[in-house]
Order: sequence, then C-alpha cells, then structure tokens
Amino acid sequence: MSYIGKNIKKIRSLKKLNQTEFSKIFNLTRGSIGAYEEGRAEPKIDTIIQMANYFGLSIDAFINKELTVNDLYSLDMVKEKLDEAHHFKKKQIPAFRKGGIGLVKIENHLEYVVNFGNKDFIGKLPYIEFPVNFKGVARAFELKGSEMEYHQNGLHHGDILLCLQSKLYEGKPDTKKVYVLVADGKIMTRRLKEIKKDSLVWISDDPNYEQAELALDAILELWEVKGVYSTYLNPPKMLEEKVMLLEKQMSEMQKQLHQMSRKRKA
Repeated sequence: MSYIGKNIKKIRSLKKLNQTEFSKIFNLTRGSIGAYEEGRAEPKIDTIIQMANYFGLSIDAFINKELTVNDLYSLDMVKEKLDEAHHFKKKQIPAFRKGGIGLVKIENHLEYVVNFGNKDFIGKLPYIEFPVNFKGVARAFELKGSEMEYHQNGLHHGDILLCLQSKLYEGKPDTKKVYVLVADGKIMTRRLKEIKKDSLVWISDDPNYEQAELALDAILELWEVKGVYSTYLNPPKMLEEKVMLLEKQMSEMQKQLHQMSRKRKA
C-alpha cells in the first residue's frame, strides 16, 4: 500500500497550497494531483523522487509511511536552522573555527566538488554548532538520496553527517564504518567492501543499489562519519521486533501458567 496520495495532501495542507499551486511546482496538472490524492493514480518514479527531494523527505518514507504533522514540522525546523547557518556565512567566518563545523548542503554538493581545495570557498561555508570536540579536520555533509536507508532504518535523505577527514583507506575493509566520498562530479555516502590494487569497492545499506567501484585517483576527499543529526525516528529493526514479540509471548505464557496454578490450588 502506498501513502503517496495521503502524504501529498498533508504536505499541501501544511504548506497552504491548493492543488493548482502544488502542481505548478512539479510541472503537473491539477487533475493529476487530484488523482494522486484520491488514489486513482500514482506519480511516476522520477516525479516521486523530485517531490521527495524538494521537501527533503526520504523516498522510502514518502512512499511507505503516512507522514505526521510532527514529521513535516521537524523537517521545516531543520531547514530553518540550515538557512540561518547559510546566511551566517556572509560574516566571513575563518575556515576552521573552534566549535563550528563547515556544512555542505545538498544544493552545494557539485560546487564543493569543484572547490574543495579552495580555502576561500571553505571559509565561506555555512557553519553549524554541535556539542562535539573532534580532533582533526571536521566537515558536515547533508545526505542526498536514500542509498543508506533500508526498511526505514539507517541514514535518511537530509540527515546531517558529522565527519572527520580520513586518508585513503589502508588495511582491511571495515563495513561498520560509513564514509562520505568526494569524487569526480559527485558526493556519495557508502561503506567500504573491498580494496583492490588501484580501486576501492563501495556498497550501500540498501541492497537494491549496485556497488560502486571507484579508482583511487578519482577520490578527491574521504571523510569518516562520526555522528549523525537526524529528525527522523527509526522504527524498530526486524531483530528488535522479533525480540519484542518473543517477550510479549513469554509474558502471556507466564500469565496463563499463573492462572492454571491458581485454578489447581482452588
């Protein structure tokens, strides 16, 4: 069951947009929006991606979860904070200010790839404050895409990844670690699966995405994710759900045994 129609209607209501105004944002007709909301049709996958990215939503959540007003308000609050940080860059903050971490927003990914070695550009990045004290060069990246999300768990589109700069990997791969890669023409978030002679093989948490093999000289920067700021509440994992179910069953069995024991004594 898809929740796209309900979510579109809820977003429209929260943003105070009528169907015509909403449709113009995505070059659609008012009738198409009406059909989506009434469940008579669903948008094409590229339209779904466009809508999710526009409102900073996880594609998985946009399709499979009925979003609450709190979900959408939380996203707006994060965007407001990021916008404030973005405007703050006009004050010409030094490149590495104590307590502040330079933030690379989604819309600035390509610009960062081009200018990652430019100190003036780095010095003008918006800064955000977190109660952490990293030793080394730190950077924050706004996550784009849902490759690191699976069954609504993991890292979500729009999450803020707090990172420390890392050298090109030496030693055995550790799939417990997550990295942000600045490569030719893109910024991506992955786990390291395999080390080859002249390349590294990277994988997503969502197995539906193909692994990516990048030549060593194509990787411009490597950042190890040390922390995540997210407004998205992960649902229980499958294992956790099974444990909760077993605990519930055990509790019910204990109640039944207790009742049977009382009946025998009576």
